[in-house]
Amino acid sequence: MIYTFNSEHFLKTDIATAWDFFSSAKNLARITPPEMAFKIHTQLENMEVYEGMIIDYTVSPLLGIALKWQTEICQVDKPNLFTDRQLKGPYSLWEHTHRFTEKDNGVLMQDEVKYKLPLGIIGDLAHNLLVREKIKKIFDFREEALNKLFK
Repeated sequence: MIYTFNSEHFLKTDIATAWDFFSSAKNLARITPPEMAFKIHTQLENMEVYEGMIIDYTVSPLLGIALKWQTEICQVDKPNLFTDRQLKGPYSLWEHTHRFTEKDNGVLMQDEVKYKLPLGIIGDLAHNLLVREKIKKIFDFREEALNKLFK
């Protein structure tokens, strides 16, 4: 089954600053819970995302087990949105679209994640027991971190 997770957050900043922050993959670790031990292995320097960009990293989403993950930036519409999709990793499908809309005195940031777990009914059971809540907690942490970064 394909699941969808949506989140939105208002940032007290301008769209150029929001884009600069989110389009730099090196900032992802700043808004990921520390217990996930997120680490980028691709040399990015200060590169902004571009279509076709491949990013390799490890992350420990459950029980401290490090997993290799590879994503590709498959769509970029600066400064409005970009989409990344998993090429290698724990999901059968993972596609994350980041949207940015300028609003009065800030930017509305919207995340839409479409994902599917492997292993059929076992994956669906894992989703109901663990994964759905884990994804929500990741985005809750992200919201808290962003509130501190964009005061």
